[in-house]
Amino acid sequence: MNVHDKAYELAKAIKDSNEYKDMLESRAQIEQDPSSQSLLADFRQRQGELQQKIGMDGMPPQEDMEQLQKLYEVLALNPRINQLFDAERRLSVVLEDVQRIIAEPLTAMLK
Repeated sequence: MNVHDKAYELAKAIKDSNEYKDMLESRAQIEQDPSSQSLLADFRQRQGELQQKIGMDGMPPQEDMEQLQKLYEVLALNPRINQLFDAERRLSVVLEDVQRIIAEPLTAMLK
C-alpha cells in the first residue's frame, strides 16, 4: 500500500463528496449576485484582519469580535450567503473528521 496513492484517493473522494459539491454550488450562486459577492468579500476581509490581530496580539479587542459577529448575523440573513456558510460548515466537519482519523496512529504512537 502506497500512502501517497491513498492520499490522492482521499483528495478525490473529498472532491466527489456532496459537501464539497454543495460548497462549490453555493459559491457559484454568490458569484452570480454582485451584492452578495461584495458583502461576502467585505466579511472575509474583516475576518482575515481579525485573524491577523489574533496571531499578533493573542486576543483582539472584544469590540472587533462583536462587530464581526454582528456582520456574520446580518450576512446569514442573505439566503445565498447563509447557504454557503452552511455548506462550509458541513465540509469543515468532514475535513475535521478526516484529520482526526489520520492523526489517530500518531496519537497512539506517542502514548
